[in-house]
Amino acid sequence: MQSEYMYQLLTKMKDGNQQAFHAIYEATYQDVYRTVSFLVDHQQDREDVMNEIYMQMWTSLANYDTNRPFHFWLHGLVIRQVQRFRVKSWRRFRIFERIRAFSREEPYWDQPHVLMDGTNPIISQAIQKLTDKQRIVIILRFFHDYRLEEIAALLDIPLGTVKSRYHAGLQVLRKHVWNLPRERMEKLNDY
Repeated sequence: MQSEYMYQLLTKMKDGNQQAFHAIYEATYQDVYRTVSFLVDHQQDREDVMNEIYMQMWTSLANYDTNRPFHFWLHGLVIRQVQRFRVKSWRRFRIFERIRAFSREEPYWDQPHVLMDGTNPIISQAIQKLTDKQRIVIILRFFHDYRLEEIAALLDIPLGTVKSRYHAGLQVLRKHVWNLPRERMEKLNDY
């Protein structure tokens, strides 16, 4: 579609003209749907994302900078809506997984002897007190022997962030493990 004609439609659409909106939809939906179909697996989910994209386009048209290409702006909307969809899907998945975990028997891998095998129970309890971000770094460092640089590459975060999480995690572990009575410390040293 010619940029001059597109600009005229966008101007009319900003004024609330629904026919201009339908004309822009007709001109762009195939390209948008093609992009969404590469990024979203299920048909019903694709339709939901498409609806959200065009709703977002209608409501945020006032933010559109007419000095920039329309398709660039539209693809930005597509990417943001797909990302929002993924976040929502992940949240729903986690909620359903929690419900399912509480409603079923404990599988073999979740049984205490499998989780604790070869790990001191006091250390395991202390590790559970870490934040998720600290726990990932500590587990990768001590259970899998990754260097901090490798952990940074694996998690795709800066080395300074890894070091910060590592040292904060160590402080929490020291607080929970090293403040034990003498007889318990001797048992830990056997680890």
